Amino acid sequence: MKVSLKWLRNYVDVPTDTQAFCDRLDLTGTGVEGVDETGCGFSGVYVGRVDSMVRHPNSDHMFITQMNVGDRHRGENGQPEPLQIVCGAQNFKEGDRVPVAMIGAKLPGDITIKKGKLRGEVSYGMNCSQRELGLGEGVHGLYILPEDAPLGADVAKYLGLSDTVLDLEITPNRPDQLSIEGMAREVGAMYGNPVKGATDDFTLTEGDVPTSDLVDVEIADEDRSPRYTARVIQNVKIGPSPAWLAERLATCNCRSVNNVVDATNYVLFLLGQPLHAFDYDKLVAGGDKAHIVVRAAKDGEKLVTLDGQERELTSDMTVIATPERAVALAGVMGGLETEVTDTTTNVLLEVATFDSAHTSRTSRNLGLISESSMRYERKVDSAGIERRADYAAALIAAIAGGTPSRGLVDVAVQVNEPADLVFRVARFQQMMGAQIPEAFAVDALTRLGCQVSETEPGVYRVLAPTFRPDLEREIDLYEEVLRLWGMDRIPPTLPGGRGRIGKRSWAEQIKGKLHDALRASGMNETMTYSFARPSDLADLRMDAAVSGEAVELINPINADQSVMRQSIIPGLLRSVVHNQNHGVKSVQLYEMGNVFSITEGHKLPKQRERLAGVLVGSMHPAGWNRHEVAADFFDGKGVVENIVRELALPKVRFKALEADDAPFLQPGRAAEVLSNGNQIGWVGEIHPLAVAAFEAEGPVVAFELDVDALVNNARIERDTFELSEFPPVTVDVAFVVDEAVTNERLMQCMHSAGGKLLSTVRLFDVYRDADRLGAGKKSMAYALEYQAMDRTLSGEEAEKAHTRLVKKVCAATGAEVRA
Repeated sequence: MKVSLKWLRNYVDVPTDTQAFCDRLDLTGTGVEGVDETGCGFSGVYVGRVDSMVRHPNSDHMFITQMNVGDRHRGENGQPEPLQIVCGAQNFKEGDRVPVAMIGAKLPGDITIKKGKLRGEVSYGMNCSQRELGLGEGVHGLYILPEDAPLGADVAKYLGLSDTVLDLEITPNRPDQLSIEGMAREVGAMYGNPVKGATDDFTLTEGDVPTSDLVDVEIADEDRSPRYTARVIQNVKIGPSPAWLAERLATCNCRSVNNVVDATNYVLFLLGQPLHAFDYDKLVAGGDKAHIVVRAAKDGEKLVTLDGQERELTSDMTVIATPERAVALAGVMGGLETEVTDTTTNVLLEVATFDSAHTSRTSRNLGLISESSMRYERKVDSAGIERRADYAAALIAAIAGGTPSRGLVDVAVQVNEPADLVFRVARFQQMMGAQIPEAFAVDALTRLGCQVSETEPGVYRVLAPTFRPDLEREIDLYEEVLRLWGMDRIPPTLPGGRGRIGKRSWAEQIKGKLHDALRASGMNETMTYSFARPSDLADLRMDAAVSGEAVELINPINADQSVMRQSIIPGLLRSVVHNQNHGVKSVQLYEMGNVFSITEGHKLPKQRERLAGVLVGSMHPAGWNRHEVAADFFDGKGVVENIVRELALPKVRFKALEADDAPFLQPGRAAEVLSNGNQIGWVGEIHPLAVAAFEAEGPVVAFELDVDALVNNARIERDTFELSEFPPVTVDVAFVVDEAVTNERLMQCMHSAGGKLLSTVRLFDVYRDADRLGAGKKSMAYALEYQAMDRTLSGEEAEKAHTRLVKKVCAATGAEVRA
C-alpha cells in the first residue's frame, strides 16, 4: 500500500521526522517496506527554455529544438550547453519554458527516457506534456510553465509535487488500512491527534430524477454479494482530471485515464472502497432503464475485460450482467464493452461488496490481481456504503459536471453489524503484566473507532467498528491497547507458577539429537516450500499410491505450487539444481518437515513428519593427499548409520530394494531401513531419469526417514557388552558364492555358526573374475576373530570353531572356500 504523506496530512497531523514515524509504525504492527522521497510519479525532469526551434527536415510536424536547462547539461568545456531534442508538439514557441525529461528520467507508466533518433535526427531527451508527467490536464501539447520558472529547477519541487511516499506492508487482517482514511485514523490513534473527515470536501447535490426510475438491481446469488448499490450521474463531460487529482493518483502508482475513471480510483485509495463506472447508455440497450443482475458466470461464458483480453469464465466466478450479457467481473475488472470513453454522457456508478473467496479465486485463476480484488479479498465493509457512494457521486459531479440522480438503488442482503464486546480492565492489566492506565485504554479504543461505555466499575461495553473485522474477542481489544501503548514499554517478567520445571519433551530431545547427528555428518539444514507441483511424484518416479492422494489448494499462489507436498525430496532436488546453477557442485542438504495426503473419511489432511536428505558431489574437498570422489550409496547409508547409532535404534538392518519396489531409485543401489523388523525409511541413489526430470546433475544420493518412527524407537539405554581380557585369534577366509548371495546373508550365517567364540566379522574384499571364479560368481573375503571371555584360545580350539563355521556357511549358502 502506497501512502503519500502529503495527502495524509490533509486529514491528520503526521510527525515531520519521517524515520521516527516509520519506526513507530513498525512498532504498532504496520511494516514500512520502503520510503520514496520523490513521490510525484516522475524524476529527472527539469525546467528548460526553448532557445531555438527549426522544422525537422524529414517531417512536416516535428521540430528540432535547442533546450537550455541551465547547469543541468554541460559541454566538453564544462560550460552550460543546450540539449537537442526532437519534439512533435505544436503549441510552443521560442522562449517558452517547459518540462524537459533528460536521459535517464523516469516517467509514469515505468517509462525511462533514453537517447534516440527520430527521422534521422538525434534527440537527447523529451519535452513533456502534463499528461506525460501524470498530471492529467493538457493532453495535447507541451506543459507551458510560467516565464519566471528558474532554468534547471527540478519540476517536481518547483510545482510543489515533492512528497514522501511510504510503501507499507498491510497485514491481511487489517483491510481498514488499505486507504488514506484508514491510515489517518491509525495515525490519529497512535499520536492522539484529531482526524478530519475524509469526505468533508465535497457535498452531494442530487437532481430530481429518482435513481429507481433509471436502474434496478437484482442479486441472483445472495452468497456472492452482501450489498450492491447503484446511482446514475447524467450529462457528464469526459475529459482530463484536475492536476491535484492526477497528482494524488500518481503517488499510488495509478495512471490518470479521465476524470470519471480517476474519480473512482481516487475513492478507492481514499476510502478503501472499490467502485466501477459503467457507460449507462450501453447498459440500457434501447430499454427504459438499466437492469443489473449480480449472478454466477456460466461455464464457458466469454467476457472481454478492460485490458482487451477475452476471458473464458467458469461458474465459480461472479459477474455483473444485464439480462442479455455479462458486462464486468465482480470485484476484479470491468468489461471493455461498457467502459467510460470520451463519448460517454451518462454514468452508472457501482458501489458494492462481493464475497471474498469467490473474488480471490477469480483473480488468481485468471491472473488478474487488481487494487479492487486485493481489497475485496480482505473484505470491504458493507456498512457505510451509502456515505462512500454519495461522496463518489459528488466528486464526479464536481470534476466532470453532470447531475447525480436522487437516492440510491440499494440491495442489501447482509450489512455488517458491530461486534459487541466486553473489556475488563483488571483482567487486561493482569494479562499484560503492566499497570496500563484505565483512562488510556478507554481513550485508545475510542480513537480506533470503538464505542466505549462503562457498565460497572472497571468493566466496559465495547462496540467494535464494522471496518475492523479482526476485532472479534475481548483479547483482540487487549492487543489494540497494548500496541498503541507500546510493547517495548512492558517490562519483561518470567512466567508465574510454583514447583514447575520446564524441559524439552522426548520428541524434542530426539529431534535435537537428529540435528546434531546430521550436522556432524557434514549435512546442512535447509527449508523448502510445503507447496509442490502436481507432477512432482511423477517426475520423481515415485508411486503416488504409496504416498496417498495429493491435497489440492483452493487458492494456490501459482500453478507450480497448487498441491501440498507428498515427499520432501522434490524440494531438495530443486535446491540442488539452484546450487548447481550457481556454481556449487558439492551439496549436502537435509530438511525435517511435514508431508501431506488425503485420508478418506476425514476432513483434514493427514500430516506425517519426515526427515530427508540429499548428497551430491564430493563429501570432502580435494586436497594434496586426496582427490574428490562423488558421493554414492554408501555415503548416504553412512549418514543413516550415524543417525541409527546416535538414537540407539534396536535391531537395525538395511534390506536391498528391488527395482519394482522403488522405481525412483537406482537398482542395486537402494535399500529400505528397518528397525525391529518395521520399515522406518529408505536410502539410495535417485534414478537417473528422475534426476534428469528435475534438471539436476547426478549422481544424487538421498534418504527419507519417518520421524515418528525414529522418536518411538529411540532409546536412552544403549546395548553394552563386556570386553575380553584375552587376545583374539584372527583368521581370514574367502567364500566364492553366487552373485545373488548378499553380504548380509553370509554375516548372518557366520554369526549363527560361530557361536560365542566368534567375536568379530569384517568384510575386507569383494572380487569378481569370470575366468577364475566362473560366470555369475564373486569372492567375498572376511577377517574373523575368535575370542573367549575367560581364557586364551588354543590354536586347536580356534581351528575347530573355524572349521565348523566354514562347513555350516557352505552348506547354507552353497559357498566354496577360495584357496
